[in-house]
Amino acid sequence: MGRKHYTEEFKREVVRLVEVSGRPIPEIAADLGVGPATLNRWIK
Repeated sequence: MGRKHYTEEFKREVVRLVEVSGRPIPEIAADLGVGPATLNRWIK
């Protein structure tokens, strides 16, 4: 199984969701099928 590639637009939308939702990063990551570490990297 290869690595997944996400568009810049998708990454920006996910970061925005984290910022405005108030939900924990691990919860959002699980919902989207993205690793929490990946999500943290996008936020930085």
